[in-house]
Amino acid sequence: MDPNLFAADIEARPSVLRDLQRVLVTDDPWSDVPDDIGQVLLLGMGSSMFAAGVAAARLRAHGVDAVAELASSELLPPPGTEQLVVAISASGGSRETQDAVSQYAGQSPVFVVTNAEGSPLTQVADHTVLMHAGPERGGVSCRSYTNTQVLLLALEAKFTGVERDLLAILGRTVEATQDLLDRQVGWLPETVERLAGPDVTAVVAPFRRLGNAQQSALMLREGPRRPAIASETGEWSHVDVYLTKTQDYRMLLLPGSQYEDELLRWTRERGSTVVVAGAQVEGADHVVRYRHDDDEDVRLLTELMVAELVAADVWQAGA
Repeated sequence: MDPNLFAADIEARPSVLRDLQRVLVTDDPWSDVPDDIGQVLLLGMGSSMFAAGVAAARLRAHGVDAVAELASSELLPPPGTEQLVVAISASGGSRETQDAVSQYAGQSPVFVVTNAEGSPLTQVADHTVLMHAGPERGGVSCRSYTNTQVLLLALEAKFTGVERDLLAILGRTVEATQDLLDRQVGWLPETVERLAGPDVTAVVAPFRRLGNAQQSALMLREGPRRPAIASETGEWSHVDVYLTKTQDYRMLLLPGSQYEDELLRWTRERGSTVVVAGAQVEGADHVVRYRHDDDEDVRLLTELMVAELVAADVWQAGA
């Protein structure tokens, strides 16, 4: 793992998203999904599970029978011919995901979403969906997470019939990510100063983008090895508010929940530091804006970069 290469991986995100956009112009990654699917089962570990959990919830909100499970679970659903299994692994070599897929191979149609063509998981899958995230030389799965989100949006469109111009969303996301990168000298130093305190850094998001909070916290743990946790905005007031009383509590808030007012009441009363990415929120100590941050789809694919760039900066400073 290398902090400078991790930073370079993040810098390349707009270019990599353009590449994926070009692929999707002519390639439907889910064209081989059978027509008689009754349930979608998404499997993964770590970042893959973060993306899968949100995707499954979005599908359920449209009436699709969809679940996301940790590949390591001993309580996986039984296989069936009308069950689509979508196994996600950037490396294509996750032991837990391989073990889980072995329970479904030959009994359910299995699609593997991976960044590694020819990897072990592709050998047992019926179909492979490539992430097209390119080599992540820093040793941290970052671009592969975002590209997975894009591919799962395409899966959602296939099952729900909801019209979404994914190519246009990718175009706006490229502009948003490039904007954050181009202006980082202006927003990043203060953001690092406010979030990288002596104690925990929390990342909080509404449920529909919870995976971004989980992935943001993971970036802070995996790279610079900072203590970091993730919470859903409404749930925060029931499970994590207690830490604000005893710690120098720093929070990155990913906005948009109707329950932010309760969270902000507690953080104000207890003098916690709140940084918001993507909206002007009253009571925030610092705000990071970016192009198209009023677009929910762009938020889903962009806001993670704030925590990634903070992690890269802190990691490089401590290397």
